[in-house]
Amino acid sequence: MKKNAVLIIKLLLAVLLLFLLYVIIALAHGTLTDFKPDKVTTLTPFGGSKLNVIKQDVLTFANWNVGYGGLGAESNFFYDSGGFLTSKGKMIRAPKENVEKNVQGAVDFLKNNPADFYLFQEVDFGSKRSYHTNQHELFTNTKQDYLSTFAVNYKSARVPLPVLEFWRVMGKMNSGLGTYTKYVPQESIRYQFPGNYGWPTRIFQLDRCFSLHRIATATGKELIVINTHNSAYDDGTLKKKQMAYMKKILLEEYNKGNYVVVGGDWNQCPPDFKFDKFSPLDDKGRGYSQMNVPKDYLPEGWTWVFDPEKPTNRKLTDAYQKGQTFTTLIDFYLTSPNVEVLKVNTVDQDFQFSDHQPVMMTIKLKEL
Repeated sequence: MKKNAVLIIKLLLAVLLLFLLYVIIALAHGTLTDFKPDKVTTLTPFGGSKLNVIKQDVLTFANWNVGYGGLGAESNFFYDSGGFLTSKGKMIRAPKENVEKNVQGAVDFLKNNPADFYLFQEVDFGSKRSYHTNQHELFTNTKQDYLSTFAVNYKSARVPLPVLEFWRVMGKMNSGLGTYTKYVPQESIRYQFPGNYGWPTRIFQLDRCFSLHRIATATGKELIVINTHNSAYDDGTLKKKQMAYMKKILLEEYNKGNYVVVGGDWNQCPPDFKFDKFSPLDDKGRGYSQMNVPKDYLPEGWTWVFDPEKPTNRKLTDAYQKGQTFTTLIDFYLTSPNVEVLKVNTVDQDFQFSDHQPVMMTIKLKEL
């Protein structure tokens, strides 16, 4: 009996040492291969658009976090259930047929919902979680007469989460912001947001950013189109830094006389919007930052544009159940005072293809 007990202890120690070695190797590998983007990066455009100047005053936009094709109505997600160590029975990645269905849903959206600008977030460029599909290339090919840019915001050789399920972790990650425009920008730039998590969390988290596209108009002014994806899963500290950084650039561009339109997944509600308008704030709502953009974020005249009657985002604790799953509104637009908003509408898909829903907007550029 004594020998058996000693043997069991030795085996347990060996397993523990192997696990510690795995963790050390994972952290070392993540640190050595950590993606460290420049603060400002010029983006390379792709596509066939030849329209260099905006001549009409009415423009349409579509804004959608496509959820990398892995977060359709059937999906839950381990991270939304606190599964840092284990998946707790939740999905780490959706089955391949679900991903194919969701990506096709995004393709069909591009085909069936005409817009001058599509601002997509969580577009995978080749990640394990989406079976290495190059979604950006697929979307670019769908709109062949448009120009597209890709701003990477999640790049990792291997994300070792959940930690205790090393045989089926999230793995390789390459994802970002896909922007598809009918007009050729004079300049397209990726701006790295300031602030990040501490080590080692930061080496496996998103490097949050926004992409800015500068397009000539017939008035001589420029239209500044920004695609943004702000931080989630933080206490608000990172978002405050990000919003302050973006504010400086927004005001600089508007003060030059330019038109400014921002769309994205802000991971916070618009000013004064009731966070739990669509669902009671109970356990189903936990995990959100429950944060609103401050009312005094920008001077008077700037407009927060959203459809107040439809949610844009759902909780991923379980598969979507209409009327039961917690939903809220965190996807919207911001326009400068020289832009008139004519229409905004959230496309209600019952979250069939993503944990977010598309938001369409029509604007008019004043004095054009």
